[in-house]
Amino acid sequence: MSAIEFQVLHEDGPARTGLLRTPHGEVRTPVFMPVGTQAALRAMTPAQVVDTGAQIVLANTYHLSIRPGESLVKKAGGLHRFMAMPLPILTDSGGFQVFSLPGKEVTEEGVRFAYEKGGERVFLSPERSMAIQQDLGADIAMVFDECVEYPATWARAEAAMLRTLRWEARSKQAHARPDQALFAIVQGSTYEDLRRRCAEALVEMDFPGYAVGGLSVGEGLELMERVLSYTTPHLPKGKPRYLMGVGLPEDLLAGIAHGIDMFDCVIPTRHARGAVVYTFQGRMRLTHRKYRRDLYPIDTGCPCYTCRNFSRAYLRHLFDVGEVLGTTLAAIHNVAFLQQLMDRAREAVVAGRFSSYRKEFLAAYQGLDEGGGEGPGPMLDDGDAILAPDGDRGDGRRPGPTKRRRSPQ
Repeated sequence: MSAIEFQVLHEDGPARTGLLRTPHGEVRTPVFMPVGTQAALRAMTPAQVVDTGAQIVLANTYHLSIRPGESLVKKAGGLHRFMAMPLPILTDSGGFQVFSLPGKEVTEEGVRFAYEKGGERVFLSPERSMAIQQDLGADIAMVFDECVEYPATWARAEAAMLRTLRWEARSKQAHARPDQALFAIVQGSTYEDLRRRCAEALVEMDFPGYAVGGLSVGEGLELMERVLSYTTPHLPKGKPRYLMGVGLPEDLLAGIAHGIDMFDCVIPTRHARGAVVYTFQGRMRLTHRKYRRDLYPIDTGCPCYTCRNFSRAYLRHLFDVGEVLGTTLAAIHNVAFLQQLMDRAREAVVAGRFSSYRKEFLAAYQGLDEGGGEGPGPMLDDGDAILAPDGDRGDGRRPGPTKRRRSPQ
């Protein structure tokens, strides 16, 4: 018997809503999961995360196994108690982070690599990843897989996909915690035949849920949608589908249109550190000079804590003087914005008008884009997707990205 239950509630073409029951509560889907890479959402308390309307969060197996170590987390009572998080938690397997690192040695047994912050040699295998995740005690764990770079040749993608299938079988065999569900990951790069073969083989293994991995690595929105169009039809309708590493608003709606139920990305907290916030009219950079005396909230229709209490002028001031409170307030708004986006998407599916809602949102959202504006903080260009070495997935969506390293979450 699985540790989770999933029920599809409404369908509007491929788009759907559902209810995911976990040991730590129910989750209404489609859902966006904010990322707390190292058992914390950057600059936010658990209470603030809950207040945004978030329903489930993600933590990183690779980073937590290094610091503080899964044994300490287990001794503390598991991730929920260790980080005082009342919401359900999903842990990724560490595969994405490992395969983003230079100098790794991949064998059939697993991957040997140097930890980037200390240089010590580390070995990660399906069995090791499962042991770590079981000690961390999240509601949902992920199989250990091999994520290939983009672009990859068909032969390279096939070899990685076949190894992923063998590793996923080993992951399932090694996973024995009854109160934790284990999700599979479909790989195959951008090749339709490989995605189909991988999905069909994983369905035969009968996992409680299925993720689509290997996207959001610079392939662009159009190609991402194409891959989803020939991948999700091969996944069981009665089980949750998770698109890994995707968080831009337009990408979330694209995923929902292809039947995806779950998403995660560091975008809301990462962009908040650069003073970039999201509204239903587009992105806004709070350090732009025009907000110096602007006493309106970020979004006049937003009910989040930040918009209820603070002005654009105050937030610009916080970033101008380097106060960490600016990052906190921007992160609260960004996480809340994506929850509101998911709320509205669910309502549109129930009403049978998701396609119209998506078009209406994009028409209004593309009217304003100040994300590349001026002011302090890193320039965050949607075009520089990267397999980041720090636990975060690339967030670029436009074709032809300039690949460069990103800062941690």
